[in-house]
Amino acid sequence: MTTAQFFNRIALAAALALGAVGAAQAEGTIRIGAAGPQTGPAAQYGDMVFTGVQAAVADINNAGGINGSKLEIVYYDDACDPKQAVAVANKVVNDGIRFVVGHVCSGATLAAVPIYDDEGVLMVTPSATQPEVTSEKRRLTFRTIGLDNVQGTIAADYIVKKYKGKKIAVLHDKQQYGEGVATVVRDGVKAGGVDVVMFEGLNAGDKDFSALVTKLKSAGVEFVYFGGYYTEMGLLLRQSHQAGLKVQFMGPEGVGNNDVTAIAGDAVEGLLATLPRAFDTAPRNKELVERIKAAKKDPSGAFVMPGYAALQVIAEGLKAAGSQEPAKVADAIRAGTFETPIGQVAFDNKGDLKSFDFAVYHWHKDGSRTAAE
Repeated sequence: MTTAQFFNRIALAAALALGAVGAAQAEGTIRIGAAGPQTGPAAQYGDMVFTGVQAAVADINNAGGINGSKLEIVYYDDACDPKQAVAVANKVVNDGIRFVVGHVCSGATLAAVPIYDDEGVLMVTPSATQPEVTSEKRRLTFRTIGLDNVQGTIAADYIVKKYKGKKIAVLHDKQQYGEGVATVVRDGVKAGGVDVVMFEGLNAGDKDFSALVTKLKSAGVEFVYFGGYYTEMGLLLRQSHQAGLKVQFMGPEGVGNNDVTAIAGDAVEGLLATLPRAFDTAPRNKELVERIKAAKKDPSGAFVMPGYAALQVIAEGLKAAGSQEPAKVADAIRAGTFETPIGQVAFDNKGDLKSFDFAVYHWHKDGSRTAAE
């Protein structure tokens, strides 16, 4: 045990002692952490997750709660930053919270998971797609989203089908999420017999990609896949358009939100993105969508319904286990099958969904998306 873990355990014991008093005062309230970006460039993704979590808590509490206890959400802001995620995870532990929905970004989630695993906190992420988040050794970690190797393979298959014979560039932001999914795409495209003329990283946070755009033009690139988030994708789209580079761009679910439109302007029209299926349009979710809209929230975000499902899975696990011990709840989750807004879900030994559908969409400048053929 490290010194930090030793002091964390002491702090946790004290927090749990205080929490027992607080729980009695709150009439059996079960506190669940919601960790993700409330500030920073990825805050929109945090808002999507929190919208789903809020809707799930309202529905569960209105139905009587869990085994007689109401749920209370405690929010934590990690700004999508791994270092801040470590601080958040330690605060969650020290606050005596034993269940978490989050984190949102893959890098932040990867930083937080070892702390939760060591300290016995059960976590369900609705959006971190990096495969290394889950492991058979991490018995308390789950996710209600698909993996990068799934959406990367879907993207690669689409590129091979539609752009065989074209010169393909695969770019990434040098981050765990972006480079990971870009690598899957590159390897899949190559395996399909398509020429990848460039595989290159850019620095997340940079604003000027004119040199990279010039390089793409010089290489005669006809299609660009970018692994990363919407900020850099928006700038790439806008600057490519301004430089007269007329190529098709594509990215993972991290590029698909309204802020990419705000950055890229008209150049965003037709952007391809792999996204979770539009769960807000599913007939089974009609009443839930109406409730979210009535709360002045947007139900269409890619992580809203996975966020709802993450909270729901924790609640169903608590109910089935008849216990608030995370290990027992984890066993109940692994043994269960759950009807959620993202469909019927069940988990494998790693804590990943046994199935999850990504689809390829065209993103439009009005913020809408249509299925790509």
